[in-house]
Amino acid sequence: MSDVKELEQFLAGADVALEIFALRPDYRALLVAVDGLVPRGGDEASDARVAAAEEAARAALAHRPVEELPQVAAWRDAYRAFGAKPQRTRNSLEALMRRAEDGLPRVNRLTDLYNAISVLHQVPLGGEDLTRYAGPPRLVRASGQESFDTVADGDTVTEHPEAGEVVWCDDIGVTCRRWNWRQARRTALHEGTTSALFILDALAPLTVAQLHAAADDLIAQLTRLGPDVAAARRLIAVDTPAEGR
Repeated sequence: MSDVKELEQFLAGADVALEIFALRPDYRALLVAVDGLVPRGGDEASDARVAAAEEAARAALAHRPVEELPQVAAWRDAYRAFGAKPQRTRNSLEALMRRAEDGLPRVNRLTDLYNAISVLHQVPLGGEDLTRYAGPPRLVRASGQESFDTVADGDTVTEHPEAGEVVWCDDIGVTCRRWNWRQARRTALHEGTTSALFILDALAPLTVAQLHAAADDLIAQLTRLGPDVAAARRLIAVDTPAEGR
């Protein structure tokens, strides 16, 4: 999928259900699809980006607790709105901020990169292997029957989201539970990933300009990971509905 038009076509099928905007009218999803990545290990540039994120997190938390950061507080409210307890299931930004003070996790180059950008721009950001998607991504409130593959006690297991839970999914099942809490194993990024989908989740007070700035940073970092990297983006918000509505 190295053609930008193919990436744009994939993103054109993405959808955020109207019931999500009923829950949070200020919600915006910025999807970035990238192809042509060359798999390899970490480098000095990616390590420096992670170190910068760790330092930014320490500075942000020097005078207030993590739950009082504007974006963390906004996501805590969003979680409560669909019945999740944010003290038990933390949004991805809060989880990273809590770990960043002692050092962000090192997983693989792509994951480390988007984790760093998530912290630096204060926006929940997830990345997945695009080749493992079956159909386009959709954000919906779950029926409770959908499948979600994860790991429990070292074993691969299939779980089901709670009815009404906000989930990202494709034609096979859930790709991320509780908006941006936990990703499925099936679509996870790995050392050999060459094509990826990144989802940036935003709530007020984060502005559209700030959201695009985070995507600009992400794409700039990704384009150095191969000589022929192609990228496309698409914003979905209450005033920019998905195709076909």
